[in-house]
Amino acid sequence: MYDTLVIGAGPAGGSAAVVAAELGLSVALVDEQRGPGGQVWRAKSAAIIESRATPESRAGDKLRQDISASGISTYFSKRVWQIQPGKGGWKIYIASAETTEVLYARTLVVATGAQERVIPIEGWTLPGVIGLAAATAMMKEHKILPGHRVVVSGCGPLLPFVAHEIVAAGGEVAAIADLNSFGDWIRLAPALMRRPDLALRGKNWLGALKTAGVPMLYRHSVTTVIGEDSVRGVRISKVDGSWSPVSGTETYLDADAVCLGHGLMPVTEITRLLGADHTYARGLGGWHVTSDDRGRTSVTGLYVCGDSAGILGAAAAPALGRTTAHTVASDLSKAPRRRSPHRIPTCFGSAMTSLTRVRPGLIDQIGPGTIVCRCEGVTRAELEEEIGTGAQSLRSTKSGTRCGMGPCGGRFCADTVAMIQEKLTGKTREEIGQPSARPPFRPVLVSTLSGTFIYEDLPLPAPAPL
Repeated sequence: MYDTLVIGAGPAGGSAAVVAAELGLSVALVDEQRGPGGQVWRAKSAAIIESRATPESRAGDKLRQDISASGISTYFSKRVWQIQPGKGGWKIYIASAETTEVLYARTLVVATGAQERVIPIEGWTLPGVIGLAAATAMMKEHKILPGHRVVVSGCGPLLPFVAHEIVAAGGEVAAIADLNSFGDWIRLAPALMRRPDLALRGKNWLGALKTAGVPMLYRHSVTTVIGEDSVRGVRISKVDGSWSPVSGTETYLDADAVCLGHGLMPVTEITRLLGADHTYARGLGGWHVTSDDRGRTSVTGLYVCGDSAGILGAAAAPALGRTTAHTVASDLSKAPRRRSPHRIPTCFGSAMTSLTRVRPGLIDQIGPGTIVCRCEGVTRAELEEEIGTGAQSLRSTKSGTRCGMGPCGGRFCADTVAMIQEKLTGKTREEIGQPSARPPFRPVLVSTLSGTFIYEDLPLPAPAPL
């Protein structure tokens, strides 16, 4: 049995694992990716011959070196699909493409990070439409462009970053449609200057985009993606202060790809399943697990660090991980109790997250026939009909429409469904609640769980007598 098992090897989880090992704990580290780094510090593919170094790639390389030299038991390319309380700790089920394993740990640190939010628009299911965060991962790891002529739309810091990366790699950005106004960005200047290094990088991105002639359309949004078998263009409209499309302002742009995103949300399936308390806060990305400033949750032996506890950005994540590691070691009586946690640099991350706080008018872009749940093909009209019959929660709409019952388990659609319910019913997000969490947390092949056996060898009981 390990002293602690950390789920997620990004900046928060990886840092927590390294410090826990330094404090003398036996540590296991599990991640779905091939190695440490997470989404922000992800490693470059071995197929890339040459790629420019960035602060993120250098930080990721340092983390990978530290983990390699730490004696941590690592389980990469492994998926946690079930967790149960066990004798004296936790029983963690993990699976790869071929095998399953069960690990045991006295304490559990959840550092599963964030997932991106994409509010549906007409045509968003076409090949060629990709999330901003997904495009970031694709370009960081593989240097693959989303398309030849790309429209970048949504809100938050990933807009200029993704557009800059596309231009730097030789692609064309037809336009950036930013839901925020230029004034929204300017008002954050005091907070942004708390990290002059990051503010300067952002300024350089915008300068390069201006030099490349990329149109920067503030208070605009892609409202429709046009195409049959793939993207061939988009319709862009101005939006008002609530992010509702302004009638009569629609324009058309040719494009073969669209990068679309509306911020990040904490990943909470594990902490929900294990019964931890959660809080809804728009300024932290929505529903997040409730924790103290040292990473403790409401469940004994269960800790959290990084974006699972609220979207504060990659700058805060390593410090949060280190703090949580000291807490775990102290609670296990293997390290002295720290008087105060590590200083957590949250100002810059909080400012960036504020740019992605979804405003109520954004759901006005979702037409009646627009698919909201891609897994089950449920449209907004079908959801509204169900809500009109009395469905007042995510669970009730799920029961009536199957929305959220597909392979993604509601990760992509639940937030949008809750926003629609919020508008139609007047209920708060707390009253609407969260979707239920059940294993498997992520899809797992039945053949992987069942293993290899000969059906005829199974000890089947004889039929009961009539």
